[in-house]
Amino acid sequence: MATAARFLRRTLRASEVASRLLSTSHSIVRRVAYTTGGIIDVGQPTPKSHPELLADEEITPGITSEEYISRRKKLVDALPEKSLAIIASADQQMMTDVVPYSFRQNGDYLYITGCTQPGGVAVLSKETGLCMFMPDKHKEDVIWEGQTAGVEAAVDFFKADKAFPLSEMKKILPEMIEQSKVVYHNAKASTSSYRNFDAFRRASLNNKVKDLTHYTDELRWIKSKSEIKLMRESASIVSQSLLQTMLLSRTHREESQLAAKIEYECKMRGAQRMAFHPVVGGGVNGSVVHYSRNDKKIKSGDLVLMDVGCEYHGYLSDLTRTWPPCGRFSAAQEELYSLILETNKECIKLCKPGTSIREIHHHSVKMLISGFQELGIIGKGKSIQYNYLNPTSIGHSLGMDIHDSTSLAFDKPLEPGVVITIEPGIYIPSVPILNEKAPDRFRGIGIRIEDEVLITENGHEVLTASVPKEIPHLTTLINMGGGGSMTESHEARAACN
Repeated sequence: MATAARFLRRTLRASEVASRLLSTSHSIVRRVAYTTGGIIDVGQPTPKSHPELLADEEITPGITSEEYISRRKKLVDALPEKSLAIIASADQQMMTDVVPYSFRQNGDYLYITGCTQPGGVAVLSKETGLCMFMPDKHKEDVIWEGQTAGVEAAVDFFKADKAFPLSEMKKILPEMIEQSKVVYHNAKASTSSYRNFDAFRRASLNNKVKDLTHYTDELRWIKSKSEIKLMRESASIVSQSLLQTMLLSRTHREESQLAAKIEYECKMRGAQRMAFHPVVGGGVNGSVVHYSRNDKKIKSGDLVLMDVGCEYHGYLSDLTRTWPPCGRFSAAQEELYSLILETNKECIKLCKPGTSIREIHHHSVKMLISGFQELGIIGKGKSIQYNYLNPTSIGHSLGMDIHDSTSLAFDKPLEPGVVITIEPGIYIPSVPILNEKAPDRFRGIGIRIEDEVLITENGHEVLTASVPKEIPHLTTLINMGGGGSMTESHEARAACN
Protein backbone atom coordinates (compact mmCIF):
# COMPACT_ATOMS: atom_id res chain seq x y z
CA MET A 1 0.00 0.00 0.00
CA ALA A 2 2.84 2.42 0.89
CA THR A 3 4.54 1.73 -2.44
CA ALA A 4 1.28 2.40 -4.28
CA ALA A 5 0.81 5.67 -2.39
CA ARG A 6 4.32 6.88 -3.22
CA PHE A 7 3.74 6.01 -6.89
CA LEU A 8 0.44 7.95 -6.84
CA ARG A 9 2.09 11.03 -5.28
CA ARG A 10 4.91 11.00 -7.87
CA THR A 11 2.38 10.67 -10.68
CA LEU A 12 0.31 13.60 -9.36
CA ARG A 13 3.42 15.80 -8.98
CA ALA A 14 4.50 14.99 -12.56
CA SER A 15 1.00 15.81 -13.78
CA GLU A 16 1.03 19.19 -11.97
CA VAL A 17 4.41 20.09 -13.50
CA ALA A 18 3.18 19.18 -16.98
CA SER A 19 0.04 21.27 -16.51
CA ARG A 20 2.06 24.31 -15.39
CA LEU A 21 4.36 23.99 -18.39
CA LEU A 22 1.44 23.83 -20.79
CA SER A 23 -0.41 26.72 -19.24
CA THR A 24 2.71 28.90 -18.91
CA SER A 25 3.77 28.83 -22.55
CA HIS A 26 2.37 27.08 -25.58
CA SER A 27 5.41 28.41 -27.45
CA ILE A 28 7.66 26.11 -25.42
CA VAL A 29 5.62 23.11 -26.51
CA ARG A 30 5.76 24.30 -30.10
CA ARG A 31 9.53 24.69 -30.10
CA VAL A 32 10.09 21.33 -28.45
CA ALA A 33 7.79 19.64 -30.96
CA TYR A 34 9.48 21.39 -33.87
CA THR A 35 13.08 20.56 -33.03
CA THR A 36 14.85 17.49 -31.75
CA GLY A 37 18.48 18.04 -30.92
CA GLY A 38 18.62 21.01 -33.28
CA ILE A 39 17.02 19.10 -36.19
CA ILE A 40 13.96 20.83 -37.63
CA ASP A 41 10.90 18.58 -37.99
CA VAL A 42 9.03 19.22 -41.26
CA GLY A 43 6.50 16.45 -40.78
CA GLN A 44 8.31 13.86 -42.91
CA PRO A 45 11.83 12.38 -43.11
CA THR A 46 14.69 14.65 -44.18
CA PRO A 47 18.41 13.93 -44.70
CA LYS A 48 19.14 15.37 -41.25
CA SER A 49 16.34 13.65 -39.33
CA HIS A 50 16.64 10.31 -41.17
CA PRO A 51 20.16 10.01 -42.64
CA GLU A 52 19.63 6.25 -42.93
CA LEU A 53 16.80 6.91 -45.46
CA LEU A 54 17.77 10.04 -47.37
CA ALA A 55 21.06 11.25 -48.82
CA ASP A 56 21.89 14.94 -48.89
CA GLU A 57 19.75 16.94 -51.35
CA GLU A 58 16.99 14.28 -51.42
CA ILE A 59 13.42 15.39 -50.71
CA THR A 60 12.04 11.85 -50.63
CA PRO A 61 14.18 8.70 -50.43
CA GLY A 62 15.98 8.23 -53.73
CA ILE A 63 14.65 11.40 -55.39
CA THR A 64 16.70 14.61 -55.23
CA SER A 65 15.47 18.21 -55.18
CA GLU A 66 17.08 18.60 -58.61
CA GLU A 67 14.83 15.86 -60.01
CA TYR A 68 11.72 17.42 -58.48
CA ILE A 69 12.65 20.81 -59.96
CA SER A 70 13.21 19.15 -63.33
CA ARG A 71 9.74 17.57 -63.19
CA ARG A 72 8.19 20.98 -62.54
CA LYS A 73 10.02 22.51 -65.49
CA LYS A 74 8.95 19.68 -67.81
CA LEU A 75 5.32 20.10 -66.79
CA VAL A 76 5.39 23.88 -67.30
CA ASP A 77 7.09 23.46 -70.68
CA ALA A 78 4.43 20.95 -71.78
CA LEU A 79 1.50 23.25 -70.95
CA PRO A 80 0.23 25.93 -73.38
CA GLU A 81 1.32 29.54 -72.90
CA LYS A 82 -0.30 31.48 -70.03
CA SER A 83 -1.45 28.26 -68.34
CA LEU A 84 -1.87 27.73 -64.62
CA ALA A 85 -1.65 24.28 -63.03
CA ILE A 86 -3.37 23.71 -59.68
CA ILE A 87 -2.32 20.46 -58.04
CA ALA A 88 -4.06 19.59 -54.79
CA SER A 89 -2.86 17.11 -52.20
CA ALA A 90 -5.09 14.31 -51.00
CA ASP A 91 -7.31 15.05 -48.01
CA GLN A 92 -7.08 13.09 -44.77
CA GLN A 93 -9.92 10.54 -44.82
CA MET A 94 -11.52 9.67 -41.50
CA MET A 95 -12.68 6.29 -40.22
CA THR A 96 -14.69 7.98 -37.45
CA ASP A 97 -14.84 11.57 -36.23
CA VAL A 98 -11.51 11.18 -34.39
CA VAL A 99 -9.86 8.14 -36.03
CA PRO A 100 -8.07 8.78 -39.35
CA TYR A 101 -7.36 6.23 -42.04
CA SER A 102 -3.70 5.77 -42.93
CA PHE A 103 -2.87 8.70 -45.22
CA ARG A 104 -1.63 8.22 -48.78
CA GLN A 105 -0.66 11.22 -50.90
CA ASN A 106 -2.15 12.06 -54.28
CA GLY A 107 0.29 10.81 -56.91
CA ASP A 108 0.50 14.02 -58.94
CA TYR A 109 1.01 16.22 -55.88
CA LEU A 110 3.76 13.92 -54.59
CA TYR A 111 5.38 13.72 -58.03
CA ILE A 112 5.63 17.51 -58.33
CA THR A 113 6.29 18.61 -54.74
CA GLY A 114 7.72 15.65 -52.79
CA CYS A 115 5.39 16.52 -49.91
CA THR A 116 3.80 13.44 -48.32
CA GLN A 117 1.42 15.37 -46.04
CA PRO A 118 -2.27 16.22 -46.47
CA GLY A 119 -3.99 19.54 -47.00
CA GLY A 120 -1.69 21.51 -49.31
CA VAL A 121 -2.25 23.01 -52.75
CA ALA A 122 0.55 23.57 -55.27
CA VAL A 123 0.24 26.11 -58.09
CA LEU A 124 2.63 26.07 -61.02
CA SER A 125 3.16 28.43 -63.97
CA LYS A 126 5.99 29.96 -65.99
CA GLU A 127 5.28 33.32 -64.41
CA THR A 128 5.26 32.28 -60.73
CA GLY A 129 7.24 29.04 -60.68
CA LEU A 130 6.06 26.71 -57.92
CA CYS A 131 3.85 28.36 -55.31
CA MET A 132 2.79 26.17 -52.38
CA PHE A 133 -0.13 26.92 -50.08
CA MET A 134 0.56 25.06 -46.84
CA PRO A 135 -2.01 24.09 -44.19
CA ASP A 136 -2.33 26.45 -41.23
CA LYS A 137 -1.34 24.68 -38.04
CA HIS A 138 -2.50 25.59 -34.56
CA LYS A 139 -0.52 24.90 -31.41
CA GLU A 140 -3.11 22.42 -30.20
CA ASP A 141 -2.79 20.48 -33.46
CA VAL A 142 0.93 20.06 -32.88
CA ILE A 143 0.28 18.57 -29.44
CA TRP A 144 -2.19 16.04 -30.81
CA GLU A 145 -0.79 15.28 -34.26
CA GLY A 146 2.84 16.38 -34.28
CA GLN A 147 4.61 18.89 -36.46
CA THR A 148 3.82 19.33 -40.16
CA ALA A 149 5.46 21.29 -42.95
CA GLY A 150 4.66 24.98 -43.14
CA VAL A 151 5.59 27.94 -45.30
CA GLU A 152 9.29 27.88 -44.34
CA ALA A 153 9.61 24.16 -45.12
CA ALA A 154 7.89 24.70 -48.49
CA VAL A 155 10.66 27.09 -49.55
CA ASP A 156 13.67 25.65 -47.72
CA PHE A 157 13.00 21.92 -48.04
CA PHE A 158 10.58 21.40 -50.95
CA LYS A 159 12.28 24.19 -52.96
CA ALA A 160 9.12 26.12 -53.79
CA ASP A 161 9.63 29.55 -55.35
CA LYS A 162 6.88 31.04 -53.17
CA ALA A 163 4.81 29.81 -50.25
CA PHE A 164 1.81 31.07 -48.28
CA PRO A 165 -0.47 29.77 -45.53
CA LEU A 166 -3.53 28.01 -46.94
CA SER A 167 -5.73 30.61 -45.25
CA GLU A 168 -4.35 33.23 -47.67
CA MET A 169 -5.12 31.22 -50.81
CA LYS A 170 -8.53 32.86 -51.22
CA LYS A 171 -6.78 36.24 -51.56
CA ILE A 172 -3.97 35.15 -53.90
CA LEU A 173 -5.18 32.29 -56.13
CA PRO A 174 -8.21 34.06 -57.70
CA GLU A 175 -5.96 36.72 -59.24
CA MET A 176 -3.63 34.01 -60.60
CA ILE A 177 -6.63 32.25 -62.14
CA GLU A 178 -7.95 35.42 -63.76
CA GLN A 179 -4.56 36.24 -65.30
CA SER A 180 -4.33 32.81 -66.95
CA LYS A 181 -5.74 31.71 -70.30
CA VAL A 182 -6.21 28.09 -69.21
CA VAL A 183 -6.43 26.56 -65.74
CA TYR A 184 -5.43 22.92 -65.38
CA HIS A 185 -6.06 20.95 -62.19
CA ASN A 186 -5.90 17.36 -60.95
CA ALA A 187 -9.66 16.93 -61.21
CA LYS A 188 -9.77 13.58 -59.37
CA ALA A 189 -8.17 14.96 -56.19
CA SER A 190 -10.60 14.91 -53.29
CA THR A 191 -10.03 18.48 -52.07
CA SER A 192 -12.57 21.21 -52.76
CA SER A 193 -10.61 24.06 -51.14
CA TYR A 194 -10.25 26.14 -54.33
CA ARG A 195 -13.23 24.92 -56.37
CA ASN A 196 -15.66 27.18 -54.54
CA PHE A 197 -13.75 30.35 -55.45
CA ASP A 198 -15.75 32.62 -57.75
CA ALA A 199 -12.77 33.01 -60.06
CA PHE A 200 -12.49 29.23 -60.50
CA ARG A 201 -16.24 28.89 -61.12
CA ARG A 202 -16.17 31.65 -63.72
CA ALA A 203 -13.20 30.03 -65.44
CA SER A 204 -15.05 26.72 -65.46
CA LEU A 205 -18.20 28.30 -66.96
CA ASN A 206 -16.01 29.87 -69.66
CA ASN A 207 -14.42 26.49 -70.48
CA LYS A 208 -11.04 27.65 -69.19
CA VAL A 209 -10.72 24.77 -66.70
CA LYS A 210 -9.26 21.49 -67.93
CA ASP A 211 -7.99 18.23 -66.41
CA LEU A 212 -4.22 18.14 -65.84
CA THR A 213 -4.08 14.34 -65.72
CA HIS A 214 -2.97 13.70 -69.31
CA TYR A 215 0.09 15.96 -68.88
CA THR A 216 1.19 14.41 -65.58
CA ASP A 217 0.48 10.90 -66.90
CA GLU A 218 2.82 11.59 -69.83
CA LEU A 219 5.56 12.68 -67.43
CA ARG A 220 5.04 9.68 -65.14
CA TRP A 221 4.88 7.16 -68.01
CA ILE A 222 8.68 6.86 -68.39
CA LYS A 223 10.55 6.32 -65.13
CA SER A 224 13.88 7.96 -64.37
CA LYS A 225 16.89 5.94 -63.19
CA SER A 226 16.05 6.94 -59.61
CA GLU A 227 12.46 5.80 -59.98
CA ILE A 228 13.50 2.49 -61.55
CA LYS A 229 15.80 1.84 -58.60
CA LEU A 230 12.89 2.38 -56.19
CA MET A 231 10.59 0.16 -58.28
CA ARG A 232 13.20 -2.61 -58.36
CA GLU A 233 13.36 -2.49 -54.58
CA SER A 234 9.58 -2.50 -54.25
CA ALA A 235 9.40 -5.55 -56.55
CA SER A 236 12.19 -7.27 -54.63
CA ILE A 237 10.42 -6.72 -51.31
CA VAL A 238 7.11 -8.17 -52.45
CA SER A 239 8.86 -11.07 -54.23
CA GLN A 240 10.80 -12.10 -51.12
CA SER A 241 7.69 -11.67 -49.00
CA LEU A 242 5.51 -13.80 -51.26
CA LEU A 243 8.10 -16.57 -51.20
CA GLN A 244 7.90 -16.66 -47.42
CA THR A 245 4.11 -16.65 -47.59
CA MET A 246 4.06 -19.51 -50.09
CA LEU A 247 6.18 -21.59 -47.72
CA LEU A 248 3.80 -20.86 -44.85
CA SER A 249 0.74 -21.90 -46.90
CA ARG A 250 1.65 -25.57 -46.53
CA THR A 251 0.75 -25.49 -42.81
CA HIS A 252 -1.39 -22.35 -42.43
CA ARG A 253 -4.46 -22.56 -44.60
CA GLU A 254 -6.57 -19.58 -43.57
CA GLU A 255 -6.77 -16.82 -46.19
CA SER A 256 -6.52 -14.29 -43.37
CA GLN A 257 -3.28 -15.84 -42.13
CA LEU A 258 -1.65 -15.58 -45.55
CA ALA A 259 -2.85 -11.97 -45.89
CA ALA A 260 -1.30 -11.16 -42.51
CA LYS A 261 1.94 -12.93 -43.42
CA ILE A 262 2.49 -11.04 -46.68
CA GLU A 263 1.86 -7.68 -45.01
CA TYR A 264 4.21 -8.52 -42.13
CA GLU A 265 7.00 -9.65 -44.45
CA CYS A 266 6.68 -6.59 -46.71
CA LYS A 267 6.80 -4.13 -43.83
CA MET A 268 9.70 -5.92 -42.14
CA ARG A 269 11.65 -5.47 -45.39
CA GLY A 270 11.04 -1.74 -45.52
CA ALA A 271 7.70 -1.23 -47.31
CA GLN A 272 5.59 1.58 -45.90
CA ARG A 273 2.27 -0.09 -46.75
CA MET A 274 0.62 -2.56 -49.07
CA ALA A 275 -0.12 -1.26 -52.57
CA PHE A 276 -3.68 -2.55 -52.20
CA HIS A 277 -5.64 -4.93 -50.01
CA PRO A 278 -4.11 -8.37 -50.66
CA VAL A 279 -6.16 -10.79 -52.76
CA VAL A 280 -5.97 -14.24 -51.14
CA GLY A 281 -8.46 -16.45 -52.97
CA GLY A 282 -8.56 -20.09 -51.99
CA GLY A 283 -10.44 -22.50 -54.27
CA VAL A 284 -13.51 -20.92 -55.86
CA ASN A 285 -12.59 -17.54 -54.32
CA GLY A 286 -9.71 -17.41 -56.79
CA SER A 287 -12.29 -17.14 -59.59
CA VAL A 288 -13.33 -13.71 -58.25
CA VAL A 289 -10.96 -11.30 -60.01
CA HIS A 290 -10.57 -8.83 -57.11
CA TYR A 291 -11.63 -11.01 -54.20
CA SER A 292 -10.98 -9.18 -50.95
CA ARG A 293 -12.81 -10.90 -48.07
CA ASN A 294 -9.93 -13.23 -47.16
CA ASP A 295 -12.10 -14.98 -44.56
CA LYS A 296 -12.19 -18.63 -45.68
CA LYS A 297 -10.09 -21.70 -45.01
CA ILE A 298 -8.41 -23.16 -48.09
CA LYS A 299 -9.62 -26.71 -48.63
CA SER A 300 -7.31 -29.62 -49.25
CA GLY A 301 -6.72 -30.00 -52.98
CA ASP A 302 -7.67 -26.41 -53.82
CA LEU A 303 -5.40 -23.79 -55.34
CA VAL A 304 -4.77 -20.40 -53.75
CA LEU A 305 -4.40 -17.24 -55.84
CA MET A 306 -2.50 -14.36 -54.23
CA ASP A 307 -2.36 -10.94 -55.90
CA VAL A 308 -0.15 -8.65 -53.82
CA GLY A 309 1.95 -5.52 -54.00
CA CYS A 310 3.68 -3.10 -51.67
CA GLU A 311 4.66 0.56 -51.63
CA TYR A 312 8.28 1.57 -51.20
CA HIS A 313 8.77 5.33 -50.79
CA GLY A 314 5.95 6.17 -53.18
CA TYR A 315 6.51 3.42 -55.78
CA LEU A 316 4.39 0.29 -56.08
CA SER A 317 4.82 -3.34 -57.04
CA ASP A 318 2.23 -5.83 -58.33
CA LEU A 319 2.64 -9.61 -58.41
CA THR A 320 0.34 -12.65 -58.62
CA ARG A 321 1.04 -16.34 -58.18
CA THR A 322 -1.33 -19.31 -58.01
CA TRP A 323 -0.26 -22.57 -56.40
CA PRO A 324 -1.51 -25.69 -54.56
CA PRO A 325 -0.76 -25.35 -50.82
CA CYS A 326 -0.69 -29.14 -50.59
CA GLY A 327 2.20 -29.25 -53.04
CA ARG A 328 0.56 -30.96 -56.02
CA PHE A 329 -1.71 -29.92 -58.89
CA SER A 330 -4.69 -32.03 -59.93
CA ALA A 331 -4.85 -32.98 -63.61
CA ALA A 332 -7.49 -30.32 -64.36
CA GLN A 333 -5.60 -27.64 -62.42
CA GLU A 334 -2.39 -28.48 -64.26
CA GLU A 335 -4.07 -28.27 -67.68
CA LEU A 336 -5.39 -24.78 -66.99
CA TYR A 337 -2.26 -23.59 -65.22
CA SER A 338 0.00 -24.69 -68.08
CA LEU A 339 -2.06 -22.67 -70.55
CA ILE A 340 -1.95 -19.53 -68.40
CA LEU A 341 1.78 -19.97 -67.78
CA GLU A 342 2.55 -20.36 -71.49
CA THR A 343 0.51 -17.23 -72.23
CA ASN A 344 2.36 -15.31 -69.53
CA LYS A 345 5.76 -16.29 -70.92
CA GLU A 346 4.87 -15.62 -74.55
CA CYS A 347 3.42 -12.20 -73.74
CA ILE A 348 6.51 -11.24 -71.74
CA LYS A 349 8.60 -12.02 -74.84
CA LEU A 350 6.63 -9.32 -76.69
CA CYS A 351 7.56 -6.65 -74.13
CA LYS A 352 9.96 -4.33 -75.94
CA PRO A 353 10.12 -0.76 -77.24
CA GLY A 354 7.58 -0.10 -79.98
CA THR A 355 5.05 -2.71 -78.93
CA SER A 356 1.86 -1.56 -77.21
CA ILE A 357 -0.13 -3.08 -74.35
CA ARG A 358 -3.03 -3.46 -76.78
CA GLU A 359 -0.91 -5.56 -79.18
CA ILE A 360 0.19 -7.78 -76.32
CA HIS A 361 -3.42 -8.06 -75.12
CA HIS A 362 -4.65 -9.15 -78.56
CA HIS A 363 -1.93 -11.81 -78.69
CA SER A 364 -2.95 -13.11 -75.25
CA VAL A 365 -6.63 -13.29 -76.28
CA LYS A 366 -5.78 -15.37 -79.36
CA MET A 367 -3.66 -17.76 -77.29
CA LEU A 368 -6.24 -18.18 -74.56
CA ILE A 369 -9.24 -18.58 -76.87
CA SER A 370 -7.37 -21.29 -78.79
CA GLY A 371 -6.40 -23.01 -75.54
CA PHE A 372 -9.89 -22.77 -74.03
CA GLN A 373 -11.35 -24.29 -77.17
CA GLU A 374 -8.89 -27.19 -77.09
CA LEU A 375 -9.86 -27.86 -73.45
CA GLY A 376 -13.58 -27.71 -74.27
CA ILE A 377 -14.15 -24.66 -72.09
CA ILE A 378 -15.65 -22.62 -74.93
CA GLY A 379 -17.09 -23.88 -78.20
CA LYS A 380 -15.72 -23.26 -81.67
CA GLY A 381 -16.99 -19.96 -83.04
CA LYS A 382 -18.12 -18.81 -79.60
CA SER A 383 -15.20 -16.61 -78.65
CA ILE A 384 -17.58 -14.08 -77.07
CA GLN A 385 -17.72 -16.47 -74.10
CA TYR A 386 -14.04 -15.65 -73.48
CA ASN A 387 -14.94 -12.33 -71.87
CA TYR A 388 -17.00 -14.13 -69.22
CA LEU A 389 -13.96 -16.21 -68.26
CA ASN A 390 -11.33 -13.48 -68.45
CA PRO A 391 -12.78 -9.94 -68.33
CA THR A 392 -9.42 -8.25 -67.68
CA SER A 393 -6.72 -6.72 -69.86
CA ILE A 394 -3.35 -8.45 -70.17
CA GLY A 395 -1.74 -5.68 -68.11
CA HIS A 396 -1.41 -2.05 -67.13
CA SER A 397 1.17 0.62 -66.46
CA LEU A 398 2.65 0.66 -62.96
CA GLY A 399 4.39 3.34 -60.93
CA MET A 400 3.24 5.69 -58.16
CA ASP A 401 -0.28 4.30 -58.59
CA ILE A 402 -1.20 0.67 -59.13
CA HIS A 403 -2.87 1.60 -62.44
CA ASP A 404 -0.51 4.40 -63.43
CA SER A 405 -0.90 6.87 -66.30
CA THR A 406 -4.44 5.65 -66.96
CA SER A 407 -5.33 8.51 -69.31
CA LEU A 408 -2.83 7.25 -71.91
CA ALA A 409 -4.11 4.96 -74.66
CA PHE A 410 -3.29 1.25 -74.64
CA ASP A 411 -2.09 1.83 -78.21
CA LYS A 412 0.79 4.01 -76.97
CA PRO A 413 4.11 2.36 -77.94
CA LEU A 414 6.16 1.11 -75.03
CA GLU A 415 9.45 2.92 -74.38
CA PRO A 416 12.54 2.23 -72.26
CA GLY A 417 11.76 3.14 -68.66
CA VAL A 418 8.08 2.13 -68.80
CA VAL A 419 6.95 -0.48 -66.27
CA ILE A 420 3.91 -2.66 -66.99
CA THR A 421 2.33 -5.85 -65.70
CA ILE A 422 1.64 -9.03 -67.66
CA GLU A 423 -1.19 -10.96 -66.02
CA PRO A 424 -3.14 -13.54 -68.04
CA GLY A 425 -5.77 -15.47 -66.14
CA ILE A 426 -8.92 -17.57 -66.17
CA TYR A 427 -11.80 -17.36 -63.71
CA ILE A 428 -14.29 -20.21 -63.92
CA PRO A 429 -17.15 -19.88 -61.40
CA SER A 430 -18.44 -22.89 -59.50
CA VAL A 431 -21.86 -22.43 -61.14
CA PRO A 432 -22.27 -21.60 -64.88
CA ILE A 433 -23.15 -17.97 -65.61
CA LEU A 434 -23.89 -16.02 -68.78
CA ASN A 435 -24.04 -19.05 -71.10
CA GLU A 436 -20.45 -20.27 -70.53
CA LYS A 437 -20.29 -24.07 -70.46
CA ALA A 438 -16.96 -25.12 -68.98
CA PRO A 439 -16.58 -28.84 -68.14
CA ASP A 440 -17.32 -29.75 -64.53
CA ARG A 441 -13.69 -30.71 -63.82
CA PHE A 442 -12.70 -27.04 -64.26
CA ARG A 443 -15.47 -25.60 -62.10
CA GLY A 444 -14.40 -23.23 -59.32
CA ILE A 445 -10.84 -22.78 -60.55
CA GLY A 446 -9.26 -19.34 -60.74
CA ILE A 447 -5.69 -18.86 -61.98
CA ARG A 448 -3.67 -15.71 -62.61
CA ILE A 449 0.09 -15.39 -63.14
CA GLU A 450 1.28 -11.79 -63.00
CA ASP A 451 4.76 -10.37 -63.43
CA GLU A 452 6.13 -6.84 -63.33
CA VAL A 453 8.10 -5.96 -66.47
CA LEU A 454 10.49 -3.06 -67.09
CA ILE A 455 10.93 -2.08 -70.74
CA THR A 456 14.63 -1.64 -71.58
CA GLU A 457 16.57 -0.40 -74.61
CA ASN A 458 17.04 -3.97 -75.86
CA GLY A 459 13.84 -5.60 -74.65
CA HIS A 460 12.71 -6.10 -71.08
CA GLU A 461 13.61 -7.06 -67.53
CA VAL A 462 11.20 -9.05 -65.36
CA LEU A 463 11.39 -7.43 -61.91
CA THR A 464 9.52 -10.31 -60.23
CA ALA A 465 11.44 -13.14 -61.88
CA SER A 466 12.72 -14.51 -58.56
CA VAL A 467 9.29 -15.90 -57.63
CA PRO A 468 8.78 -19.42 -59.08
CA LYS A 469 5.96 -20.05 -61.54
CA GLU A 470 7.00 -23.25 -63.34
CA ILE A 471 5.06 -26.24 -62.00
CA PRO A 472 8.13 -28.31 -60.90
CA HIS A 473 9.61 -25.28 -59.14
CA LEU A 474 6.35 -24.47 -57.37
CA THR A 475 5.73 -27.99 -56.12
CA THR A 476 9.32 -28.31 -54.89
CA LEU A 477 9.05 -25.00 -53.04
CA ILE A 478 5.70 -25.77 -51.41
CA ASN A 479 6.77 -29.24 -50.34
CA MET A 480 9.68 -27.58 -48.51
CA GLY A 481 7.19 -25.50 -46.54
CA GLY A 482 6.32 -28.04 -43.90
CA GLY A 483 9.61 -29.86 -43.76
CA GLY A 484 11.45 -27.92 -41.08
CA SER A 485 10.66 -30.17 -38.10
CA MET A 486 8.65 -33.27 -37.24
CA THR A 487 5.88 -31.06 -35.84
CA GLU A 488 5.77 -28.93 -39.00
CA SER A 489 5.76 -32.04 -41.20
CA HIS A 490 2.85 -33.47 -39.19
CA GLU A 491 0.97 -30.15 -39.50
CA ALA A 492 1.54 -30.11 -43.25
CA ARG A 493 0.28 -33.68 -43.69
CA ALA A 494 -2.74 -32.98 -41.51
CA ALA A 495 -3.61 -29.82 -43.45
CA CYS A 496 -3.51 -31.65 -46.76
CA ASN A 497 -5.69 -34.56 -45.68
